[in-house]
Amino acid sequence: MRTFTSVSLRRRDSLALLGLGALGLMPGVARAARPLIDFDHLYGKVGVLGLEFSDTVKQAAGKQVAMRGFMAPPLKAEATFFVLTEIPMALCPFCSSDADWPDNIVVVYLNAKQTFVQPGTQIEVVGTLEMGSWTDPETGFVSLLRLKNATYGTV
Repeated sequence: MRTFTSVSLRRRDSLALLGLGALGLMPGVARAARPLIDFDHLYGKVGVLGLEFSDTVKQAAGKQVAMRGFMAPPLKAEATFFVLTEIPMALCPFCSSDADWPDNIVVVYLNAKQTFVQPGTQIEVVGTLEMGSWTDPETGFVSLLRLKNATYGTV
């Protein structure tokens, strides 16, 4: 009976830890549920039509993922989106069309307004990955990759 109880407690504790991870309260556990994608794995080869999404992005599309990078300065202080860049940037790399789309940025649409950070501060963003050309109806901003319903924190 004692072995059964200790096994049950360990199993119950493990389930509780997994639950905390799913809530995002334990980053190490949660990471298994949402992969960390780096900028080097966003695109595969350059095809006839330009950049092609990597298999990593194709498999993660529609799922919650995490990315680390730097916040480009937002257009305005009350914006609910920003551009995540691979390296710190003094100016936001806005594009007029997806034909110019740099391979080292991702647009982040926040689930709620947050205080923006200095451009040289590394952050980790968690959100639902969307791929494909899309034009934001409010701003006219064109993107190839987006994280929607996102949150972020400093690393």
